[in-house]
Amino acid sequence: MKPSRLRIATLAVLALALPLAACGSDDDDGASDTTAGSAAPADSAAPADSAAPTESAAPPDSAAPADSAAGGDVPDGPDITIGAQDFGESAILSEVYGQGLEAAGYPVSQQALGGFRDIVYSSFESGDINFTAEYAASALEFLNGGAGEATPDATETVALLQTQLEPKGLAALTPSPAIDSNSFVVTAETAEELGLENVSDLTADLTLGGPPDCPENQFCIPGLQTVYDLDLSANFVPLDGGGPLTVAALDEGEIDVAILFSTDGTIADKGWVVLTDDKGLINADNVTPVVSQELLDTYGDDVQALVDSISAALTTEALTELNRRVGIDLEDADAVATDWLTENGFIS
Repeated sequence: MKPSRLRIATLAVLALALPLAACGSDDDDGASDTTAGSAAPADSAAPADSAAPTESAAPPDSAAPADSAAGGDVPDGPDITIGAQDFGESAILSEVYGQGLEAAGYPVSQQALGGFRDIVYSSFESGDINFTAEYAASALEFLNGGAGEATPDATETVALLQTQLEPKGLAALTPSPAIDSNSFVVTAETAEELGLENVSDLTADLTLGGPPDCPENQFCIPGLQTVYDLDLSANFVPLDGGGPLTVAALDEGEIDVAILFSTDGTIADKGWVVLTDDKGLINADNVTPVVSQELLDTYGDDVQALVDSISAALTTEALTELNRRVGIDLEDADAVATDWLTENGFIS
């Protein structure tokens, strides 16, 4: 997970202190912010706290409407209490899953949490929550102490995550194709002019802007060198961790390529292009629901089928648009979630 993305003013002050990493904040010292309602980076100290390159990394089944997934009467059981961290995307995802479950007859409540991953897992342990929308690679690397096990493959990463969750009485459900990852972004004009679709299309004469730690971070300049045989160090401009300085620099033409989060609402708002990580530099931070095993035992296969169908329908493009509506248009997370669920057949 990433720390809060909504406090843009704070980012401008802390810009030079922000690292490059993936979704959610891992501890009380890791908070940082970004723009447009999406999530902020975690500490770069854990090298694999990063994300997946493309939506093809996750293989969930096709989406099904809520009534077909729920499959009939809902058995008696506890509230499904969904924990949401204090950044816009977490609130959106909590509403998406929560309203979808509620529409199918499950009792649902929402629990606001702080911006740190350790609070999420202590809340599971205390019984304050039994459901949260996680990010596969970041969750794995938090729970394994930054062992570097996460990969760009969502299925493989979630399988490893499951081994960390099982001793805690938790389970990871099927990962969504929606990915909130570090990504390489260009303007539509640059993409068209230079014929850019993939990271492998980039050339060494382009100017890259991103976090100050990019020259040392294995998922930034060193990773581009080893995975893509591409050296962008000569023209690198240190800015911030996917925040307003990077956004402004790309918008004003001061840089050619920006490192932003793949679901940042600014991307949708400005029509920018996320380049496909075609050689797999970034690890699989697919949105992945984590639930208590007790919840699954109580409600059976139907609840998992419903959650998996919601996850399967959620794409990176759709999540980016929801972030844009919340972070830029300042709509409420519950309202945009309702719209998306209605459009996708989960609410009639």
